Amino acid sequence: MTTAMRGAMLSFRGDPFLNEGDDCLDYRPDGLAIFADGRIQAVGAAADLLPTLPADADVHHYRDSLILPGFIDCHTHYPQLEMMGAFGEQLIDWLNTYTFPVEQGFADRRHADDVASLFVRQLLQNGVTTAAVFATVHPHSVDALLDAAAAFDMRMIAGKVCMDRHAPPALLDTPQRAYDESRALMEKWHGRGRAEYALTPRFAPTSSPEQLEALGALAREFPDVPIQSHLAENMAEVEWVRRLFHEHASYTAVYEHFGLLRERAIYGHGIHLGEDELERLYDSGSAIAHCPTSNFFLGSGVFNLRRARAARRPVRVGLSSDVGAGTSLSPLVTLNEAYKAAQACGFALSSAQAFYLATRGAAEALGLERRVGGIAAGLEADLVVLDLKATALLEFRLRHAESLAEMLFVLMTLGDDRTVAATWVAGREVYRRPEA
Repeated sequence: MTTAMRGAMLSFRGDPFLNEGDDCLDYRPDGLAIFADGRIQAVGAAADLLPTLPADADVHHYRDSLILPGFIDCHTHYPQLEMMGAFGEQLIDWLNTYTFPVEQGFADRRHADDVASLFVRQLLQNGVTTAAVFATVHPHSVDALLDAAAAFDMRMIAGKVCMDRHAPPALLDTPQRAYDESRALMEKWHGRGRAEYALTPRFAPTSSPEQLEALGALAREFPDVPIQSHLAENMAEVEWVRRLFHEHASYTAVYEHFGLLRERAIYGHGIHLGEDELERLYDSGSAIAHCPTSNFFLGSGVFNLRRARAARRPVRVGLSSDVGAGTSLSPLVTLNEAYKAAQACGFALSSAQAFYLATRGAAEALGLERRVGGIAAGLEADLVVLDLKATALLEFRLRHAESLAEMLFVLMTLGDDRTVAATWVAGREVYRRPEA
């Protein structure tokens, strides 16, 4: 049976950081998207496409709503779901006090399954249809997450965390184990259904040079595999890296030396980077995952988005929740904080730029723009429906919105998970808000 979605639709045809915002938008006040075999077959005005549908077509008409490409979360940690909102520390102490004890619990596969199932359902409830996720050092923690995502045919990138120093013994592997276990998981999962595997050193301080060398060798063997880690999140962390890797010019230079900068490599935070480091990220095609709620929550600093996306060398940037230092899986809540972070740097982030970071921009950061991140024929049919009357306040405020840009801005400043009426994955509705 032919399936279709009807309603106001918005996606991007260009980068609003580099071009005029309106020229980058593809907005259809009454659009129709037709699906088959998990992909979008056609998109256009409803008046033009409805007569082409067979009589038994299943058309889902979303009124008083806005249909967007499914949101993409470029950097998050599913094991940390159980420690969201943990009080009081900055990065290094926070890892030792909260993160490492929690992650040791994932030695139990049943526990990993339970948390992974909840995590995936929470993503869908928030309109997130693709995510790049850190598991733990335990290989079965990756299996748990990718099994949970596969139940919804959800596009998911995941990796086993690699650490061989500066962490509790129960969470340490070795250079050889990191290589062997990562390779085995890669061969099992990468390209299986909609799953991808990511090489995942936690960050440079918890990997010895020997482990980074082993992971760099694996990256050379599998040039299409994503790479994910952390970079320049906290000033104490940057200084720690300088002491550990004093022979390298910068934090970014460490990853570059070991062959871990390239397209489809994405690094969380990137707050405290020099211009030379931004140039290396741009030249290599690497990306930054912007994690504003986490950056504020841990007091790590404010990421200067305008500087990172400067037209002379625009580094790829995607939106990220970074749960559990991040305090919400909602991309709308995260965009609210991204706007505040930009304002702190003297830059008013437009609503077009913001939603680009959560959709097409995030897809480009992960090297997935030919698969997801838009509403266009040939792309995978992942979409989110935002309810313009989700709350009384939202409905009232939007009555006074005088433009599409203002409507988007209100959605990202007043919206949250309640705003998500439905989430579609691979052409199938997998979440509907109970009262929607």
